[in-house]
Amino acid sequence: MTRRELIKSGGALAIALGIPLPVLSLTKQNHMKNTANFDVIIIGGSYAGLSAAMALGRSLRKVLIIDAGNPCNKQTPHSHNFITQDGEQPAVIAAKAKAQVLKYDTVQFLEDKAISGERSKKGFTIKTGSGAKYSSKKLIFATGIKDIMPKIKGFAECWGISVIHCPYCHGYEFRSQKTAIMANGERAFHLASLVHNLTKKLIILTNGNANFDDTQLSKLNQNGIEIIETEITEMEHQNGQIQNVVFKNGKKISLDALYAGIPFEQHTEIPVTLGCELTEQGYIKVDPFQKTSIKGIYACGDNSSMMRSVANAVYTGNMVGAMVNKELVEEEF
Repeated sequence: MTRRELIKSGGALAIALGIPLPVLSLTKQNHMKNTANFDVIIIGGSYAGLSAAMALGRSLRKVLIIDAGNPCNKQTPHSHNFITQDGEQPAVIAAKAKAQVLKYDTVQFLEDKAISGERSKKGFTIKTGSGAKYSSKKLIFATGIKDIMPKIKGFAECWGISVIHCPYCHGYEFRSQKTAIMANGERAFHLASLVHNLTKKLIILTNGNANFDDTQLSKLNQNGIEIIETEITEMEHQNGQIQNVVFKNGKKISLDALYAGIPFEQHTEIPVTLGCELTEQGYIKVDPFQKTSIKGIYACGDNSSMMRSVANAVYTGNMVGAMVNKELVEEEF
């Protein structure tokens, strides 16, 4: 079997033998049909976007996935809490999914960046960084979110490795280890109850004046959780594995892991420019069927949910694929 035949056969065997899968997307891209019109354009080609594309491809919908290749979990070494894939590398999960989705002839994958969008008579038009334009009846945003890193030396290098966001995604691996929560107020208090279940070696770093009410302070004290308000200046680490947190006063504490509640922004402004509403927290506002406030536009994955996990991204992507096909069927029937 030739290399091309191996890749074309599905990708799983290629992964097992260590053959890189990006060749698959390039092969598919090079054979894109000479058309700019699709039933659905999906912006974002990670777990949510690929899940939506599979549902639509199996419904014979002509789909274009546009992906810039910059997933938010690119530094994360292992993905957890997703059945059948627990402990797998995030990139490997995405590669397997991509290989399976691209078996459906009506689905095409374009490695490019969507930079603008506008309404058209028949739906929507998306312009990419390469200058190309593509039109579709429906639009799905599976673009994820962009974390805004604090100005703390070493923080970004540790993000997704030992500076983490979710006890369900990463907590088991750091159970019983020296752990801190870098957050304040309600966010810190919520995380404290979850993380304390996994390790009793826990402190809270508020990085400034603490913002807890008397009830919260009493509960934290009752559970032996120390609060440090001193400003953080650095996270000493070795290849992303945190070793010490350094404070402005020169003191430092050793740690194995740190949970951080940090702000985020949408990866793209296109949904807002098309009129989609955002929630107070900054997520794309969707109904239970992943519909945005604009007819014909849907959103799925991290850009529209606080449940930031691979499993949830796959679920919401599957849901949005089915709902978009349902809407198209009702319009055509």
